[in-house]
Formats: sequence, C-alpha cells, structure tokens
Amino acid sequence: MLQEPPHDPERARLDQAVRQAVTARLRAGTDPAPDAAALALRSLLTGSDSATRAVIRAVWGRIEAGQTGAPLVCGGLSRLLAADRYGLGGQVVAEPEAALSAISKGGQALIDLSGVRPWWGRLLALPHLRIIAGLPDDRAGLPQALMVAARPTGPTGDDRTFWVTDANQSDLRIVEALGLAGLAATPLASAGGLKLFMLAGYVQAEDARLTAAPGLLSGVIGAAPQF
Repeated sequence: MLQEPPHDPERARLDQAVRQAVTARLRAGTDPAPDAAALALRSLLTGSDSATRAVIRAVWGRIEAGQTGAPLVCGGLSRLLAADRYGLGGQVVAEPEAALSAISKGGQALIDLSGVRPWWGRLLALPHLRIIAGLPDDRAGLPQALMVAARPTGPTGDDRTFWVTDANQSDLRIVEALGLAGLAATPLASAGGLKLFMLAGYVQAEDARLTAAPGLLSGVIGAAPQF
C-alpha cells in the first residue's frame, strides 16, 4: 500500500516564506550600483556557515539574473561559474572581443582569464568598460573569470583591484616594485606581452602609488569585491 507522506506544517510554512521573500525581492528591483549589491550580499553572508553561504549566493545570483538577465558568457570556465551563480540562461559568446562589443552599451559579460589573447588589456583603451566582479569571489583562491560591465564599481571595504602592465620584468620584480610603493600585488594572467595583476584593496586609477609602477603602458581596469 502506498502511504501518503507526512505533512510537516512548520516546514510548509518555511517553504511558503521562502517563496514570498523571493517574490518580494524580485519586485523590489535591482540595487543602484554593483558595490551596493556587494554590501547587501556581504551582510547576508556574514556569520553564515558554508552550506548556508552557498545557498545564499546561488539564490542571490538568480535574483540578479531574474531582474537584469544572466550575463553573457565566454569560455568554458565562465559557463560553469555562471551556471552555478546565475543559472543556465546566459548567452554564450565565442570570442572575448565580441562579448566586449556586445556589452558596450549595457549588460555584462563573464569572460575566462585563460587564453592566448589578453582581452583584458583592451580595457585600457575602453575606459567605459570596467571589471566589476571576479569569480570565484571568495578569499580562498584566485578569480578564474572576470565580469565586465559598462559601469564602474565603488569600494566595499574588502576588494581587489585589477591592474595591467606591459612591463617586461619578471612577475617577482613587478611585485617587488609595487610592494615598495605600498601595494600588495598577485600575478593573475600573462599573454601577448601584457600582464594582469591583482592588487589588494580598492585602488583608484589615479592613485599616486602607481605613478612609478613598471611598464610604459599600464593602468587599473576595474575592481571587484570579495566575500
């Protein structure tokens, strides 16, 4: 004989509360800026265990996708990371340059860092496009893909900044030079004669500490929060 599963009124109440909360949050609209969204998410994650953090991030990402649409994705890692965070709705773009062109007037694109062409170097000549996120975005590891959008992000109190240079010195020498200027740097990618470093904290493009940084062609191309 088939038995009807037992009804748990308290669990049913909690399930309805989740549905109502998600519906209300979707109706409330988007945060005014990426840094505002980051601050809101960080407040939710603070004090949560690892399982709860993972669920909150996934729900948060799908709320964002439900409001503004999933980001364009370019590269295998980006597809995996975007699916985990935003769901499967992201349009796949074959080339980074095509993704940058597509978002020049709005939207956002998640692009792999791996590859033989330094697409991130193009952002030096495209100041209207900035990196606003790096996934994974926890402190335990380095980003494998970068989110680019036609809007900047402000400081959140726990950020990492992305800086490009054409300096031909070794990564170690560049890190040492930046360290002497008061900047903590980590090598992130290298291709086509350009190098991408991650600087600790929120560093503005006009920061005086970058004045004597190695390289003839260099600059900040965005910043992203970490959680």
